[in-house]
Amino acid sequence: MDNPPPRTIVQGMEQRDADILIVGGGLNGPCLALACASAGLSSIVLDALPTPTREDAGFDGRAYALALASVRMLDALGIWNSVEDHAQPMLEIKASDGRAGEGAAPFFLHFDHAEIEEGPMGHMLEDRYLRRALLDAMAAEPLITHRAGARVVAQNTSGVARVTLEDGEVLRGGLLVGADGKRSGVAERAGIKRTGWDYGQTALVCAVDHALPHNGIAHQFFMPGGPLAILPLPGNRSSIVWSETEPRASALARADDGKFMAALRPAFGDFLGDISLSGARFSYPLTLSLAQSFVAERLALVGDAAHGVHPIAGQGLNLGLRDVSALAETLADAKRRGEDFARRDVLDRYQQWRRFDTAGLAVATDTVNRLFSNDNPLLRAARDIGMGAIGAFPDLRRRFIREAAGLNGDLPRLMQGRAL
Repeated sequence: MDNPPPRTIVQGMEQRDADILIVGGGLNGPCLALACASAGLSSIVLDALPTPTREDAGFDGRAYALALASVRMLDALGIWNSVEDHAQPMLEIKASDGRAGEGAAPFFLHFDHAEIEEGPMGHMLEDRYLRRALLDAMAAEPLITHRAGARVVAQNTSGVARVTLEDGEVLRGGLLVGADGKRSGVAERAGIKRTGWDYGQTALVCAVDHALPHNGIAHQFFMPGGPLAILPLPGNRSSIVWSETEPRASALARADDGKFMAALRPAFGDFLGDISLSGARFSYPLTLSLAQSFVAERLALVGDAAHGVHPIAGQGLNLGLRDVSALAETLADAKRRGEDFARRDVLDRYQQWRRFDTAGLAVATDTVNRLFSNDNPLLRAARDIGMGAIGAFPDLRRRFIREAAGLNGDLPRLMQGRAL
């Protein structure tokens, strides 16, 4: 336990251990706790994993592409200033068709941050820095209790939100939030079903050192087996998210480092000079998974618990942080109006806000992946011409740049860099 238990809250005849019980201690759960604390709402973050260390375990290759709107949210929560020195701005994005050994196609999309006034479209940030900053911030916030190694085995949200832990302890709150991933136990216990399918692809994730500087440019090569993203990290190092067909990905995941790099090099190309593996390798099966409802009685879902999309646009975490910002704003506004912030009609406002955006991105990423993850010569010619056409119209190009930066749509206040 990182900080002392919160005082018991008495509301009417109910005794509560906190305003909000958050199941999931990854990234979205702690961000939600911090956002709600800024509005005066207390929370308990229940993390099934053991107590993490705050010591720097060294580079392991895991990193996130944070859109500008997500950076603004972290800044509004007081997190960004502690991680900014470790972040790499993404100044340009280049996307094109590609085949192993052939390099990029002649027609490609080129997005430059200089075409918008707000600054870099986003930043790359390693998991180790962001996670540690969130742990430190939670430990310093008296309205947050972080419970590591706390596995939820039962829940009941009738009248008050209750969870039972593996050791038999019962905790009570006004609202239960599931931030516990695609296989959300919170959603499953609530009877919330999911819609989706398996892409037959696996994401191979690692980082490489390279001889030449990347100049803050992110690259997306649409290969026949799936997209290959090359994302700039500080120094001459880049993060790799390589989506491949399941059979080939399984073989590559099992291969030793030498064989893996022998397969990656022709796909990567030589535009950054010699490359070598840096840190560990990870693999994740790719699926589309949408919860049929984001809310239930005294219950809400955020992040992958609500939706899991293809990483083709690097928007997974950004989508979750939009959920967090929207839910925190909905709860804070209800609290100011004197409403029961966990009432179903209040939670429905959150769902209405987020559902369309989430479904739209899911459809877009699914469509792009299906259109580009093949080697059909007619489709290849059509999509290359399409990318060239988008690049030829400045207004359309700027719209795509703002979309990549997370600046379009109905943004919650935190994602505008404003306080709740």
